[in-house]
Amino acid sequence: MKITFKTLGLSIGTSLLMLSAAPASFAQQIDPAVQAVMDRSFREQGIAKLDRIKQDEFQALCSDEKFRTSAEGQKKAEALQKAALAEIKPPSDGKYLGDWKAGEKVAQSGRGATWSDTLKTVNGGGCYNCHQITKEEISYGTIGPSLLAYGKTRGNSEPILVYTWNRINNSKAYNACSNMPRMAHFNLLTEQQMKDVMALLLDPASPVNK
Repeated sequence: MKITFKTLGLSIGTSLLMLSAAPASFAQQIDPAVQAVMDRSFREQGIAKLDRIKQDEFQALCSDEKFRTSAEGQKKAEALQKAALAEIKPPSDGKYLGDWKAGEKVAQSGRGATWSDTLKTVNGGGCYNCHQITKEEISYGTIGPSLLAYGKTRGNSEPILVYTWNRINNSKAYNACSNMPRMAHFNLLTEQQMKDVMALLLDPASPVNK
């Protein structure tokens, strides 16, 4: 399983569990003791800055289970998802599919966004960290669903193209507490890289759909 600092760094805020219960009003809480431990445990190095351990609204919501499961929390999750979905931009040229062979390289690569990388390092998607994608690859994670036959079973209609594109861009637009990295939101993948991953999933010639 290809676990990278990028994957851990971007998801740590989401996986952080709150140690204190929310009051009866279910106001969202950020435990200062937990944040203090986080602050002491990490240091900046290279391009890896401490802003990675500061929770955004999605991460704070999902870390506070009491609030998240309350009526107020569910309402906030819906609002955050709606806003995230509205921010996703379609491909600039209107074409969703790139080169599936290039997409396989993106899926295989876990490079980028670590302290030992530079801003010029080409990021990978690390897709095999969480998904089974091709039958040929024997090393893959199971945190996410298997993507075998993704396009074969779904086709490539406009709704499927848009949904898949949006999921790759920002999965939290559909599930506020999704563990999937927000590829476009964090500028992890370029538009072309996302097109290539789209082709890997949806092109009939891709090994995913054989």
